[in-house]
Amino acid sequence: MEGGVHPADASSFKDCFSLAWKNPYVLRLAFSAGIGGLLFGYDTGVISGALLYIRDDFESVDKKTVLQESIVSMAVAGAIIGAAFGGWLNDRFGRRFALLFADFLFFIGAVLMAAAPNPSVLIMGRIFVGFGVGMASMTAPLYISEASPAKVRGALVSTNGFLITGGQFLSYLINLAFTKAPGTWRWMLGVAGVPALLQFVLMLALPESPRWLYRKGREAEAITILRKIYPAEDVEAEIEALKDSVEKELEETGSSEKIDVIQLLKTKTVRRGLVAGVGLQVFQQFVGINTVMYYSPTIVQLAGIASNQTALLLSLVTAGLNALGSIVSIYFIDQTGRKKLLVLSLIGVILSLGLLSAVFQETTTHSPPVSMSQTAHFSNFTCPAFEQSRSSANWDCMKCLKGSHCGFCASSVDKLLPGACLLSDSSVKIAGKTVKETCQGEGRLWYTRGCPSKLGWLALVGLALYIIFFSPGMGTVPWIVNSEIYPLRFRGVCGGIAATANWISNLIVAQSFLSLTEAIGTSWTFLGFGVISVVALVFVLVFVPETKGLPIEDVEKMLEERAFQLKFWVKRPKDVKKNSEV
Repeated sequence: MEGGVHPADASSFKDCFSLAWKNPYVLRLAFSAGIGGLLFGYDTGVISGALLYIRDDFESVDKKTVLQESIVSMAVAGAIIGAAFGGWLNDRFGRRFALLFADFLFFIGAVLMAAAPNPSVLIMGRIFVGFGVGMASMTAPLYISEASPAKVRGALVSTNGFLITGGQFLSYLINLAFTKAPGTWRWMLGVAGVPALLQFVLMLALPESPRWLYRKGREAEAITILRKIYPAEDVEAEIEALKDSVEKELEETGSSEKIDVIQLLKTKTVRRGLVAGVGLQVFQQFVGINTVMYYSPTIVQLAGIASNQTALLLSLVTAGLNALGSIVSIYFIDQTGRKKLLVLSLIGVILSLGLLSAVFQETTTHSPPVSMSQTAHFSNFTCPAFEQSRSSANWDCMKCLKGSHCGFCASSVDKLLPGACLLSDSSVKIAGKTVKETCQGEGRLWYTRGCPSKLGWLALVGLALYIIFFSPGMGTVPWIVNSEIYPLRFRGVCGGIAATANWISNLIVAQSFLSLTEAIGTSWTFLGFGVISVVALVFVLVFVPETKGLPIEDVEKMLEERAFQLKFWVKRPKDVKKNSEV
């Protein structure tokens, strides 16, 4: 059968390394395509650090939260279009062509961002980058899945997840490297063109997906590639399985070319696969992951860390943990199973978000008070809202930051003691110094995002735990499930639908996070993500099938019979596994 799978056991991870030693060609395919994941991850991570410096260069960005959200989220808007268009492009022209086109768009976007003279051009560059990222995000796991020996398919598709998180980690390193360089954020965003160019060159030397070629009637090319991928003793069975699968589809549809959307939705296996696949992609975003990755330096500042560089350095730790979690996923995905990883991941995410919500509630309600005498010390810079308030004696740091263009200058003795509420406007200078420079010149810390707190370190622990639990499960499994749950004929289109749903959800979260924190507070925002995570856990238990160790046809059979396994810890009966051997 097509995509026949050996029973996955504890040896799967060793098999992956053994395969890499015996047949490096397969690993070359996986990592070359996986650079698409690197592009995805780099763009997600780099904007979080670059935004700190873009605000410094463009005053309009610093003053308008909506503009900051737009710079982040327009790439996501572009990715929605890229993913939707990519599904059609994959089925029409092939997986390899789609990746090459994605690299071209990403490179153009990187050049536009690096050279942007104003926020408008910067946003245009972000949209182009989004086109490329969206297309690559759904194509890379699809290409790897179809070009991988079935026994290690999960582990190799997980390399795409590892490269996503590796791209995020790399982006933070790049951000730190350019914090002192002229043009800071321009270098951060411009370097993004390098991996796109690298993948373009590598993919030129690699073949098309053998399964796509076979469906398009190019059997000889497909068989040649399959012989390079599979051991000699397995290749004939794989070719026969692929032939049977395509013939079965032709009998059902009468055509190997046209894809009828109405027929797609009427097909029970496809419809149920879409429920599971699209649902996972939506929940992956709504549990808040890209809030953490896009805004992690800002979240660190909300926890009371004042320095841009310190915020970036601490964010580097979260990105490193994310990459480490992806490595854990590569080991466990074919050993433990998709569903169990998702359940354990979501339980940890719920607990972590609860901790974050509690910490931010505490920091918000116990921030340092504003001192009249401390503020009078900077009389020329006093925040107008504080000056005009009749209840200024009751002001604290959080109330100061909610004032129009106000910042908090901490006490020089102890940041937790009463400080000053000052005007936060980089255009206002006295004796050649801005408010921020004047405050810091006296050895004080300057806060515009969050307030000093003795519990700020607990927020960092919460972020770290969130990443540790999220990455091995919800971080990688949705992409793996979507690469194997659909029939071959609909795989490109369904993968595109699921990826589009992911990016739409990403856009909603990215565009609303800062506004939500301003409207209801950081604590309630994280609590909301926690509630959604509980709903996601119920969804996974009820609607997501376990596909570990199953050939593609048995996945379809499971969906056909709706044989979902609520008790995911119980081993499947032997009759479900009996066709697993190649």
